Amino acid sequence: MNIKTAVILGALAVLAVGAASCGKKAAPGNPGEPAAQPVNPATAGAIIGTVKLEGPAPKRQIINMREDPACAASHPQGVLDDQIIADASGDLANVIVYVKEGLGNRVFPAPQKALTIDQRGCVYVPHVAALMVGQTLQVLNSDPTVHNVHAEAQKNPESNTVQLAGGAPIEMKFDHAEVGIQLRCDVHPWMKCYLGVFWNPYFQVTGPNGSFELKDLPPGTYTIEAWHEKYGTVSQQVTLGRKETKTVEFAFGTGGAGS
Repeated sequence: MNIKTAVILGALAVLAVGAASCGKKAAPGNPGEPAAQPVNPATAGAIIGTVKLEGPAPKRQIINMREDPACAASHPQGVLDDQIIADASGDLANVIVYVKEGLGNRVFPAPQKALTIDQRGCVYVPHVAALMVGQTLQVLNSDPTVHNVHAEAQKNPESNTVQLAGGAPIEMKFDHAEVGIQLRCDVHPWMKCYLGVFWNPYFQVTGPNGSFELKDLPPGTYTIEAWHEKYGTVSQQVTLGRKETKTVEFAFGTGGAGS
């Protein structure tokens, strides 16, 4: 029995567990809290900013896909890993910036539209994504090879589902807020991506320019946190007035912890 066959059989053995966890009904909002007044757009403001990497970014490495010819054929010139992406100015991509505290007892409905992640060229696209509790996550397989979607979480149930080439999308939902859920493929160990799951809609993943915008926020004092898979978290407290826009900057140090 080869390694790929063993992985597939192991994933099939826990398929029922994954399906059961995905089928649970998500809580409608912040647990144990009553609904409060809706956000008034006439007084709402925004928190905008940039996430920076202090010091030189590590050199991105070419992913070794030789163990699966179908994967290697997708990238004749090779493909770089996505763990740390920073431009010459230090703008850092793939950082989840979100409201951690300050919304009180407000409750927000989950979007009806699913968040989609694709397995394309034997990498997850996008590498980092975020969604709300109760929102559907849809995982596609656009590759001509088998994958398995293995969700490793701390606050949500673990699931592991085989997905054949051209197979139906895998759908799952998360019942609890959690940052840093890893999706990985046991067939192709380099394949990893990360999720943030939130009770509120105030979150964004930074793009290549490191920028973010948390808009339509009611006036208040908030703890804003930024999360990166390698460098961990940094946070700031921001007080937002009526119709005010505040600009903040987060910085991560290359030594590890944020600064």
